[in-house]
Amino acid sequence: MLAGDELVGLDPGLPAASVRLLLPRSDGTLEVPTWNGNEFLRADGSRPAIRTLTPLRADTERGELTLEIVRHDEGPLSDWVTDARAGDPVAVSGTGRGFEIDPTVTDYVLAGDESAIPAISTLLEALPSTATIRVVVEVAAPDGRVELPTHPGASVQWVDLPAGAAPGDAMSTAVRSVDLGADTVIWAAGEAAGVQRIRTHLFEERDVPRGRAHVRGYWKHGRAGAGGA
Repeated sequence: MLAGDELVGLDPGLPAASVRLLLPRSDGTLEVPTWNGNEFLRADGSRPAIRTLTPLRADTERGELTLEIVRHDEGPLSDWVTDARAGDPVAVSGTGRGFEIDPTVTDYVLAGDESAIPAISTLLEALPSTATIRVVVEVAAPDGRVELPTHPGASVQWVDLPAGAAPGDAMSTAVRSVDLGADTVIWAAGEAAGVQRIRTHLFEERDVPRGRAHVRGYWKHGRAGAGGA
C-alpha cells in the first residue's frame, strides 16, 4: 500500500484503470523526470524506472492507494518492493484510462494472464450482479492461481501455459473456444503478442464489432519493464 498526503483526492478512475509508479534510484533518491516529447528522462539523460500498474483500491480521503505487485527473480520493481520500508519515497501519476461499463450489457468475457489479474479483479467487483461473466486466466505456474473477487454470475477458467509455449498461447486458445453472443463484450489484456492474436481472431475470424472488444497489451515478452498490472 502507498500512502501520503499527495494521494488525497486522487481520482481512482474506472475499473481496470492504471497508474504509473516512478521508482527511486538504487541509492533511494527520487528524481521526477521530464517528458521530452518521446520519453521520460532524468536530468543526466538516463531513463528512470517507471512501471504501469492497476490500482486495486484508492482511499481518496485517507490518501491510500493499494497496488498488487508480483515479485520476480530480478528487476527494478521486484527489488524495490522487496527492500522498501515505511517512509521510503515513490511517485505516482495517473489515473489512466479504464473500462467504462455499459449497464445494458449482460454478457462479458474477461481474459488475461497474470499481469491482468488485478484489472480483472476490479472488473469483477464493478460489473452488475445480473451480468454473466466468463473469465479466462492464463498462468505460467500453478501458484499463479489466486482467489478472485466473487461475482454471482461469474465462472472462472484457469489455463496453464505449457513449458516453452509463447506467452498468451493458452489464453488465446481458450478464447477461441468461448461462445460469443451477439451482445457479448470482450475485455482482454496481457502480453502484447498474445493479445494481438486474440484481437486478430475476434475481428478477422469472428467479425466481432470493434466496439464490443477491448484488448490491451500490458507487456512485451523479452522487454524489461514493459507494461504492468
